[in-house]
Amino acid sequence: MCKESNKKPYYITTAIAYASGKPHIGNTYEAVLADAIARYKRAEGYDVFFQTGTDEHGQKIEEKAKAAGVTPKEFVDQAADGIRSIWDLMNTSYDKFIRTTDEYHEKQVQKIFKKLYDQGDIYKGHYEGLYCTPCESFFTESQLVDGKCPDCGGEVKPAKEEAYFFRMSKYADRLIAHINENPEFIQPVSRKNEMMNNFLLPGLQDLCVSRTTFTWGIPVSFDPKHVTYVWLDALTNYITGIGYDCDGNSTEQYQKLWPADLHLIGKDIIRFHTIYWPIFLMALNVPLPKQVFGHPWLLQGDGKMSKSKGNVLYPDTLVDFFGVDAVRYFVLHEMPFENDGVISWELMVERMNSDLANILGNLVNRTISMSNKYFGGVVTNGNDTDAFDEDLKAVVLDEVKKVQEKMEKLRVADAITHIFNIFRRSNKYIDETAPWTLAKDEEKKARLETVLYHLTEAITIGASLLDSFMPETSKKILTQLNTEKRELSQMNEFGLYPSGGKVTEQPEILFARMDIKEVMDKVDALFAPVEEAKESAEESGDVIDIEPKAEIEYDDFAKLQFQVGEIIACEAVPKSKKLLCSQVRIGSQVKQIVSGIKAHYSPEEMVGKKVMVVVNLKPAKLAGVVSEGMLLCAEDAEGNLSLMVPEKTMPAGAEIC
Repeated sequence: MCKESNKKPYYITTAIAYASGKPHIGNTYEAVLADAIARYKRAEGYDVFFQTGTDEHGQKIEEKAKAAGVTPKEFVDQAADGIRSIWDLMNTSYDKFIRTTDEYHEKQVQKIFKKLYDQGDIYKGHYEGLYCTPCESFFTESQLVDGKCPDCGGEVKPAKEEAYFFRMSKYADRLIAHINENPEFIQPVSRKNEMMNNFLLPGLQDLCVSRTTFTWGIPVSFDPKHVTYVWLDALTNYITGIGYDCDGNSTEQYQKLWPADLHLIGKDIIRFHTIYWPIFLMALNVPLPKQVFGHPWLLQGDGKMSKSKGNVLYPDTLVDFFGVDAVRYFVLHEMPFENDGVISWELMVERMNSDLANILGNLVNRTISMSNKYFGGVVTNGNDTDAFDEDLKAVVLDEVKKVQEKMEKLRVADAITHIFNIFRRSNKYIDETAPWTLAKDEEKKARLETVLYHLTEAITIGASLLDSFMPETSKKILTQLNTEKRELSQMNEFGLYPSGGKVTEQPEILFARMDIKEVMDKVDALFAPVEEAKESAEESGDVIDIEPKAEIEYDDFAKLQFQVGEIIACEAVPKSKKLLCSQVRIGSQVKQIVSGIKAHYSPEEMVGKKVMVVVNLKPAKLAGVVSEGMLLCAEDAEGNLSLMVPEKTMPAGAEIC
């Protein structure tokens, strides 16, 4: 092993997650993908630095915070904690979690803005165009798709304001030359062609880099009525997070790690990372990152995930059903290199049963069980081989090389396929050698020992490779085999498992087979209230007023049950100008609650909120829709409503007392 100081550095980043809400499984895929690459690079001997984090400024967050009745900082503090907890749940091995509200980052952004202004790359002007609030982007009429935002498909509105602009065209030719001279800079190639043909070659417009219509952002130091616009703030995290200082006082860590080896991002923000970001760096006289990889999207099987539809799949929900490593396996293995992948409950169960329970889990269990049955768990190399053994060795060592080749090209899904080819070949080897038959003949003891030894060795190699993708499963397998993870540098040789080693006496079931009907029944129970709400809403009539409550004694008040609920889906009630219908998870139950807060909250804003609920009210109908409780709100003198939310993070179902 090399000493730490002699290791070659490898700096990998994800895009920082926008701190506007809970990340769904599609958002989470990127963090898991980056983690798999980072873990593999560490296994190759690199000194890896893996950075991720949160993007916490902008108009959208300012509006969400106002609607929630909290300050923007309070809002992003909670959101960042939630995002980080999901990354931790998915066992991502990041080294740094940066937040754009970090003091060092904010100061550096102000200095960068001033430097670019002083050297003439930024100038003041006025902007008039079509603005998309969710994307925080201006567009021209020609850039719209069917009159909608080309990035998210949402509505755009005319906007005009004083703003600072960056002279993009000044560096366009230099960037075109860099892309042409460095074919690996943008991957996959289809993303490069899109950027060149749709944006660079037609000519770049100057970029708006400040705003005055909201205040939640990093103020421009010399003109504080302006706040730094999203991309000059967000993109610079890749250098500020490792200690960049535009005055020339950058840290040793920055000198060691920059330029980044890999920016891993979603294909929807490839333009910002391969056009805006390189040009910013050129203006700062900073080297460009070595590679930007725009990965595809993970889509829901029944259509694009939508919070207001209630069909969003969250990582913690999937983990509750399948476990962390099974979810990691699915999102890593099912995502093509360039095209979008699809996730569905049925496909998850199929992969659990066929790949994880059968191909992998059954192989490990059978091998350990036979070792215990025939040799008391002792694994000895009997050195009695035939053609089946030679073919097993050849396949295993060849698959190791293919895994390394695929990972060099970031083809993670293909790499996992080659690892599972080791397990598939091992299962076939069991059928070919029939250990149960060998065990009946004492003269074939050495042959039986050899078969079980070779199976143990093949599994050791496969499990060691699996560590980058399914780390907990890898550890469980190697522990049961009573061996250490095999280093990549040792995988050009078959037969390093110590002869005479002893496997566990009680093999653990790695993955249990799942009954698709039982799973879908649980899924239906989880999402049924959403579907019922849709059907009820479609049949709803006029609004029905509820009779005023009479005064009550304290004993009557004590009968009320108050709990924390989590809104998992929300829709407007048709034919009503006031009502929203929410599906609220309270403990293990989901209640449908209709509230007259449509003027104050959109369905999208409601989803993911932790709220205070009266849960034991007698069900009533509002606009023909059954309501099974009440959300508690505060009302000011002007009639503005604000949902009552817990000050600290509390689980759904917590009692309010």
